[in-house]
Amino acid sequence: MPGELDADDLELLCLLATGASLEAIARRLELSERTVRRRVRRVCDRLEVGTAVEAVAWAARRHLV
Repeated sequence: MPGELDADDLELLCLLATGASLEAIARRLELSERTVRRRVRRVCDRLEVGTAVEAVAWAARRHLV
């Protein structure tokens, strides 16, 4: 079922919603940019959307970000 997100996924979506770059998100989360990219892809797959923008829109429609 789409939409099963954990706290880390929601944090990532909130950061994406601010318009922060992947580089800035990586610094904030103390992760590599590559890891952030993988996490974004994982969230998109879970939500069955194609892009980070669509994932943020999905979360915004549900008042999660």
